Amino acid sequence: MRVALAATLFEEPDLLLLDEPTNYLDLEGTLWLQDHLGRYPATLIIISHDRDLLDTAVGSILSLEARKLVLYRGGYSAFERQRSERMLLDQKMIKKQEAQRKHLQAFVDRFRAKATKARQAQSRLKMLAKLEPITALVTEDVRPIHIPAPDKLLSPPIIATDDVAVGYEPGRPVLSGLSLRIDNDDRIALLGANGNGKSTLVKLLAARLQPEHGTVTRAPALRVAYFAQHQLDELEPDASPYDHVRRLMPDAPEAKVRARVGAIGFSGLAGNTKVEKLSGGEKARLLLGLATFSAPHLVIFDEPTNHLDIDSRAALIEAINDFPGAVILVSHDRYLLEACADRLWLVQSGTVKPFDGDLDDYRRRVLSESGADTQPAGKSAPRPDPTAARRAAAEKRAETAPLRKRVTKAETDLANLTWQLNKLDATLADGELFARDPARAAALSKTRASVVDAIAKAEEEWLAASEALQTA
Repeated sequence: MRVALAATLFEEPDLLLLDEPTNYLDLEGTLWLQDHLGRYPATLIIISHDRDLLDTAVGSILSLEARKLVLYRGGYSAFERQRSERMLLDQKMIKKQEAQRKHLQAFVDRFRAKATKARQAQSRLKMLAKLEPITALVTEDVRPIHIPAPDKLLSPPIIATDDVAVGYEPGRPVLSGLSLRIDNDDRIALLGANGNGKSTLVKLLAARLQPEHGTVTRAPALRVAYFAQHQLDELEPDASPYDHVRRLMPDAPEAKVRARVGAIGFSGLAGNTKVEKLSGGEKARLLLGLATFSAPHLVIFDEPTNHLDIDSRAALIEAINDFPGAVILVSHDRYLLEACADRLWLVQSGTVKPFDGDLDDYRRRVLSESGADTQPAGKSAPRPDPTAARRAAAEKRAETAPLRKRVTKAETDLANLTWQLNKLDATLADGELFARDPARAAALSKTRASVVDAIAKAEEEWLAASEALQTA
């Protein structure tokens, strides 16, 4: 993935299309890519489930909803807020329209047979036909993810290492000098570039690698679950989720097995679907359910989000935070790490040490190290003068002040016009208005057309002003 991205970025295309570019990067590569794309000077279109990337690198979100594309201004957080507001508004409008329909239909049913009211009933039938149904935003409900809790927590520490060295060839350890401790409620994220030994460390903790020297002390009856994306290949393509669970419960009654399959996320007929026909996210959900089947005391996640969409990642975050045992995370998803981890370990230079700082500190470190590669050997980058930097920033703000004022005015105009349009629509939704005061209804309809035109012009002004500000 690094090579493919490097080749693409080196060409500096005018239109850069990226489809899940962070899926197989480590956190360090993801942080660099976010920073680079945030400053990319040309047009950029990204498909991604990485919230942090979408908040850092893009200025608009184009959402596919009910076979239509809807544009939202801002990054992912702004999109999420605007979409929630729109869903709430749509629900209110649907209720209002249903009430209007019932009112019109009741009038028609009551007076259709009366000669004196026939014309009014006919006009209401026409209004009913013109009432186009409001399409509500349909959200695909994501089934919660559940990690079974152990029936009893163990006495701490659950794992302790003392001067451990571990590797794959005798005499050539990948990591050494490991003196670490893991307790019941630990949430630990492992930092460090790919190839530094993160996978080696988690295999040691999961007892899949034995130490060359030193001691590893584990609590009696400790159960460890290890979830890694490469294990997706270990699922049998011709078997169903039910088949996989049945092997773990050979003597259990049918109802109990089906209940467990449903708890993993495959209710009803979905439990009989062959693995080869499942999506990447469904396979990951099945693998997680199998890995944590025995209610572990410690769960190790090695890149758990590669095949999960944003909603499923949110469900995974909730599951991790609800789990009472210990968790170790290896992930390039900074949002996941910030939401779940409270301790950071840096795997670097053949050893593991606590990282003194947060993920913002680590991001600055990664970007400064990648920038240092451009400096001549033996020389460090000159430290910027903070006074000069503040002065330059103040000058830049003064230069762009008129443009920012123009953008703000366009946004205000757009908000006011949208408010006017909503108010007009609410008034025109009154089914009796056209019969009671046709002149006012016609005037309001004409005003609405003018407001729609004004909104289109305000949007054009906002786009032009925003582009000018971005260029400046």
